[in-house]
Amino acid sequence: MSRKNTPTPLLEICVDDVAGLEAAVAGGADRIELCSALGSGGLTPSRGFMSVAARAPIPVFALIRPRAGGFLYSKAEVSVMEADIAAAREAGLAGVVIGATTADGTLDQHAIRRLVEAADGLDLTLHRAIDIVSNMDAALDIAIELGFSRVLTSGGARHAEEGIDVIARLVELSAGRISIMPGGGVRPENAGRFLAIPGVTELHASCSRADVGAERLVELGFSAEMPRRTDAEIVRQLKAKISAGMG
Repeated sequence: MSRKNTPTPLLEICVDDVAGLEAAVAGGADRIELCSALGSGGLTPSRGFMSVAARAPIPVFALIRPRAGGFLYSKAEVSVMEADIAAAREAGLAGVVIGATTADGTLDQHAIRRLVEAADGLDLTLHRAIDIVSNMDAALDIAIELGFSRVLTSGGARHAEEGIDVIARLVELSAGRISIMPGGGVRPENAGRFLAIPGVTELHASCSRADVGAERLVELGFSAEMPRRTDAEIVRQLKAKISAGMG
């Protein structure tokens, strides 16, 4: 289906080092999700990395996630996240990516409200904490109420392709009130499936490949798994798929 009369969807690339940032920009990314430790699902980037990334020619959002694992946070951890949001603001970043859940599998509205207040004036993305809640439809309504611009989701599945029906339902339920951004295994080969969902205006991907030659790092314990690196050519390929889908 032609989408000539609609804006070209944006491509957000998640990166966890300076080389990845440079590759994403060179490949044509529209926005950066700035992280550390993507091998652990992404954690909060350092202040120094935020400062360097703020010089990029495209908007940069900092992931605010203080540790690996789940999204049930103590009061002390929320305080850490508030300080990290302040660091993102001081660095001059455009937005933050946040989220928190409760023990009973819902979004933690109290914690998230604290984070939203700390991020006043910054753009807001709700991260994939939504993928582990028991009722994603209800969580979507909460995200809209709290003022998020978008929700990053794999549709509650390990990979977005597996959750594509849920993603499509969330897009329909959103009714244009918030952007639903598919992420989690989005690649040039499958991008068309997500772009075919009416209302999808953003895609999230890592566009990475294995860091060939890094086996010794794994062997010596400097890396828990084979490192991956953002690849500018894969970014270009995905960007080309997005552009072609508008024809």
